[in-house]
Amino acid sequence: MWRTKSIEQSIADTDEPDTRLRRNLSAWDLTVFGVAVVIGAGIFTLTARTAGDYAGPSVSLAFVFAAIACALAALCYAEFASTVPVAGSAYTFSYATFGEFMAWIIGWDLILELAVGAAAVSKGWSVYLETVLGYLFGKGTKTTFDIGSVTVDWGALLVVAILTTLLALGTKLSSRVSMVITGIKVAVVLFVIILGFFYIKGANYTPYIPPGETGGAGQTGVDQSLFSLIAGGASSSFGVFGLLAGASLVFFAFIGFDIVATTAEETKNPQKAVPRGIMGSLAIVTVLYVAVSLVVVGMTSYKDLATKAGDGSHKTLATAFSANGVDWAANIISFGALAGLTTVVMVLMLGQVRIIFAMSRDGLMPRGLAKTGEHGTPKRATLIVGGLVALAAGFFPADKLEEMVNVGTLFAFVLVSAGVLILRRTRPDLPRAFKVPLVPLIPILAILACLWLMLNLTVLTWLRFVAWMLLGVVLYFGYSRRHSLLGKRQAEGVDEPVKSPES
Repeated sequence: MWRTKSIEQSIADTDEPDTRLRRNLSAWDLTVFGVAVVIGAGIFTLTARTAGDYAGPSVSLAFVFAAIACALAALCYAEFASTVPVAGSAYTFSYATFGEFMAWIIGWDLILELAVGAAAVSKGWSVYLETVLGYLFGKGTKTTFDIGSVTVDWGALLVVAILTTLLALGTKLSSRVSMVITGIKVAVVLFVIILGFFYIKGANYTPYIPPGETGGAGQTGVDQSLFSLIAGGASSSFGVFGLLAGASLVFFAFIGFDIVATTAEETKNPQKAVPRGIMGSLAIVTVLYVAVSLVVVGMTSYKDLATKAGDGSHKTLATAFSANGVDWAANIISFGALAGLTTVVMVLMLGQVRIIFAMSRDGLMPRGLAKTGEHGTPKRATLIVGGLVALAAGFFPADKLEEMVNVGTLFAFVLVSAGVLILRRTRPDLPRAFKVPLVPLIPILAILACLWLMLNLTVLTWLRFVAWMLLGVVLYFGYSRRHSLLGKRQAEGVDEPVKSPES
């Protein structure tokens, strides 16, 4: 269970002819991937809902809290990715530090993060597609239809099918498509900030942190944050508990920069490009997020952004412009959101495929999934991930998915941050193109910040997370432990290669 895979072995495995990925990505490509996946569902849909249901005008501060936690973890990711430039991100890092069992657990955890995230955002994409089609062909155009008692979301199926094809044809092609679409949505975000500035009313910022409520948005019992429950709070609506719960929720908006680390094996100069891609994308989106949140709550009262009682409908950025009579701007935002969510789904699926690829190459999943085709991509894994995401997005309702993604990601961040401390002690000889400053302070702060955000997720989310992890434990002992390539090598007495890390 605790056998570790050496850094040298991980790097040596990247040269296997049948499972070799093509190295053709630059630091710019990685930054585009990071911005492409991070600017999406969070900024277009989560900002208004968090302000209306949890934090009020202090939603901008919630974004700052979440960004600090991400920045601390990003430094740890950057060091690991520059030291171990291998596909798999947190999974590969954990295999080198915590051992095989924890590596499996984190890989299983990342499957939860990325697959559920891609399915959730695909459904959001379909909702915006329906809005755009309504502008073009009139209201009443639907992206769903019923087959008996089952509702099929053809919009979500469409976007997953197109993006699966793109990913199978090559990562560089996906990067070029992502670059064009990302340019469009960044332009829309800047449009929101600049135009919205002229409609800001100072009175809407008061009170900055609204007083806590005894109950809001149905948050009682398992629906309130774990920290609120432990501390004796009545709910997680507004007040300090609301601000903290809001920070944990808007953390969903930052998810994606860690996916940059999963492409390290496909990068020309990963030691320099990966840290630049991670930190660059995070810096860009943090500035945009804080600016957008300040504009939205300044344009309209946070009370008008609350989830509508009865039908559970959520407000978006477009709501703030409609409230000020700028409906044409709301239409532009809807088009931008459609473009934005497209790249989010694509990069989430890309990260998911690379995690499965890495786990399959190690034998913890069927080895056939790691085979790469003529385009230098793992086609089988890509098609399977595409099918699973399409199944989830096309036929199942999406509810509470953002929080499920959050708890999985935060757990991964905790392990990566702790892994930096362990690898500094166990392998001080490894060349590190990027080093986390102020070790052990920064990794410890990263761990504490992520654990703090996890505490502010709902009790129900924790229960679902534990159930998913238990299923992963069963699969490890039922299949992965017996098929582990590292285990077979050790059983046969095969020594690992004594390559230098530079090779």
